[in-house]
Amino acid sequence: MKNSINIIVVAITIISVVSCKKDSKPNYQYMPDMYESVGYEPYGEYGVFPGSQEAMLPAEGSIPRGWMPYDYKNSNEGYQQAKDSLKNPIRYTKANEEAGKALYDIYCAICHGGQGDGKGTLVKREKILGVPSYDDPGRIITEGSIYHVMYYGINTMGSYAVQTNEEERWQIVQYVQKLKADLEGKTVRIDSDVVEAIKIEEAHHEAKEEDHSNAHH
Repeated sequence: MKNSINIIVVAITIISVVSCKKDSKPNYQYMPDMYESVGYEPYGEYGVFPGSQEAMLPAEGSIPRGWMPYDYKNSNEGYQQAKDSLKNPIRYTKANEEAGKALYDIYCAICHGGQGDGKGTLVKREKILGVPSYDDPGRIITEGSIYHVMYYGINTMGSYAVQTNEEERWQIVQYVQKLKADLEGKTVRIDSDVVEAIKIEEAHHEAKEEDHSNAHH
């Protein structure tokens, strides 16, 4: 009799467990808090957070994904340090120059002008005044100062650290230096090893074309 009762209890338990499963519907959740996290409204007030505020500052020392620390401060001293010592880490290639131009046309040309002469659309419409040309002898911009200004902004120009990533800012720096060189009538910088590689590739291409031509004669 006792064995029969045990068998019946086990059978009922198994049937109860199996009956909870139905392929056409989600299974029962015995601990729903383990499956579904509680959603909080942005900037809502909840007692579970310090200060009852859902929107909290990141933990001290944390670094956003894809962001690199910038060691120059947003000050006159930081600007001068960047101007004197900060160098562009990317290679000066035609590909980076073209990428810089595309970004410049999006973010910079509206004020600084397509040629870098300070005569952008907003300046011509007198919405913004006092935008200097890149060849202004009173400024003598460098790759470091260009990057620093894009990172922090200056005067009426805001920061572009959010709209662009580090590589994109350096590509813009290369293109701004190209515009500056054009305005000053100087040779545009393309790194010597890149130029040499282009010459080798061109020579190799010409040799292949000559071999191909000779094969048809």
